[in-house]
Amino acid sequence: MKIQKSKLYLYPAIIGLVLIFGILIYFFLVSVSVKEDIHYIYIDDDDTQDSVVNKIRPIASSTSIICLQNLLRHTGYKDHIKTGRYAINPGEGIVTIYRRLKNGQQSSLNLTIPESRTMDKLAAVLGKKLMLDSATIAEALHSQETCQKYGYDTCTIPAMFIPNTYDIYWNVSLDGFLERMKKEHDRFWNAERTVKTNFHGLTPNEVTTLASIIDEETANTEEKPMIAGMYMNRLKKKMPLQADPTVKFALKQFGLKRIYNKQLKTSSPYNTYVNVGLPPGPIKIASIKGIDAVLNAVNHEYLYMCAKEDFSGTHNFAKTYQEHLQNAAKYTKALNERGIK
Repeated sequence: MKIQKSKLYLYPAIIGLVLIFGILIYFFLVSVSVKEDIHYIYIDDDDTQDSVVNKIRPIASSTSIICLQNLLRHTGYKDHIKTGRYAINPGEGIVTIYRRLKNGQQSSLNLTIPESRTMDKLAAVLGKKLMLDSATIAEALHSQETCQKYGYDTCTIPAMFIPNTYDIYWNVSLDGFLERMKKEHDRFWNAERTVKTNFHGLTPNEVTTLASIIDEETANTEEKPMIAGMYMNRLKKKMPLQADPTVKFALKQFGLKRIYNKQLKTSSPYNTYVNVGLPPGPIKIASIKGIDAVLNAVNHEYLYMCAKEDFSGTHNFAKTYQEHLQNAAKYTKALNERGIK
């Protein structure tokens, strides 16, 4: 009778434990996210255990948040918070997410380097994409010491950046980011491009500088090798390039539609109207198509070009100055007729 009586109490206890265990399994394995798509949280240097939870809260059920808080609290997570960009996928349970956060198993992102006109603008874009502060990036790109570390100076540093999309971690360090960009630069300048660079008697930095000017001259990719050939001819004859984009860069007035004679006299090493040869560095982050246009410059005898009067974005080319003046007169007339100042 005593054995039967003990069993009478034992069965409910077992059932109770099974229920408790089942509830715990449910709470820890049930999907944290209530969304149907992937959500990313970004954990920064100043994040705390509570702020991490608050970043997850908007996409999580109230029950899963309570369970996550308890799990983090009783495992010492607050002392081992790791920065990064972490994915929370639909269907993932608390334990899976906890392990990801604890072990620093972050997700990379696709970072696109834009064809920025200045390093400050590049820094501003990067500051929105990476954990790095834009001011910190800008300071580094304006630091002679930092630039020299990678083989550049503050004028040539734009040449290190190849505008492409890269798989990178959000919390990459400044040194890690710059080292990655240098590595991608060296990979871009492969044997084929190096041979073409040497053929033209230029360095990769000089090719990139010329490409940056051509990029600003036209958005027409097909015309770029033609313009490159014209500038090559002027360089060989030691003629000033007389490229309007370099004046805009010197003035830091990139939106100018029309450049007057007094602006052509702007005192700046970047002004190719008053200086012979290439400017001291790129006037923007040159496009890949612009760089390849220089490397594949068309061989011709043109020395002058002027924007076409139809405002198509292409140019009239000329071999003589007299012919160029005629083209320039047509363009000036078109500007006046449209009232462009």
